Amino acid sequence: MPDAAAEPGTAAARAAAEEKSALSHPAADPDGTASYGDHPDQVIDFYAPRATGGPGGPAPVVAVLHGGAWRAAYDRRHISPFAAFLAGRGFAVVSVEYRRGAPGGGPVAGRWPDTLDDVAAALDALPGLVARHLPQADARRTVLTGHSAGGHLALWAAARHLLPEDAPWRTGRPAPLRGVVALAPIADFEVAGKLDVCGGAVRELLGGAERFADRRPYADPALLLPTGIATTLVQGRADVEVPQAVAESYAEAAARAGEVVGVTLLEEVGHFPLIDPAADACAVVAEEIAQLAW
Repeated sequence: MPDAAAEPGTAAARAAAEEKSALSHPAADPDGTASYGDHPDQVIDFYAPRATGGPGGPAPVVAVLHGGAWRAAYDRRHISPFAAFLAGRGFAVVSVEYRRGAPGGGPVAGRWPDTLDDVAAALDALPGLVARHLPQADARRTVLTGHSAGGHLALWAAARHLLPEDAPWRTGRPAPLRGVVALAPIADFEVAGKLDVCGGAVRELLGGAERFADRRPYADPALLLPTGIATTLVQGRADVEVPQAVAESYAEAAARAGEVVGVTLLEEVGHFPLIDPAADACAVVAEEIAQLAW
């Protein structure tokens, strides 16, 4: 049987072309970088707004969490063209790095609890860092976005006030966010696990099948609802990396909890165009962010 990835018109061929396009852009250098901890991966890049957007006044902040299945091979550089694209739309952009993979490297997805430690610490430090590095920005108008595994982290970060009481990341009140725009997020761990999303990355993040059940309440956004924070999911219908069923299951869980989560489904769009400045889907994402930010 011919290799599906080599056949024009197949889902695999389209996905490969989309990934190639998204990752073909040179990394966009930030205007500044600051640490929020002592580890080399505990850093945030800052992109000053390149244009005036919305009704004027200080620029809203977009906090970006990159994807890559929580694995060490994927860092924030691959999403830097997307960050620069948003800055060109008039947003002040911060791109958060966090610890991934396994200590010492390897293919394992995430570090427990380090990955979640870092995202929580970065977002707690964000208002002060924005005031210092992006004085033209208004941190009171912050939208959190993330792609794929970063979409999971964005949804999780917005739900920290709903974590179990013994969770070290739990907060006493909802995060001061204007909203969340999660892009093809790994938003429901049960469904993602059944679909073997990203080669079993969800199970790896939680420490293996034997830890899945006891750690899931601390990490699965589908169990942390309703957040009370405006949330939109943007999902390509042709996504073979994180299928549409994952986002839809999260939205259904939100509805059962009494919360409406917006779901924007894009026809003939896969996983990577959502963060590809050359793709029309990326402009849709910017508009979804703008609707919450302004």
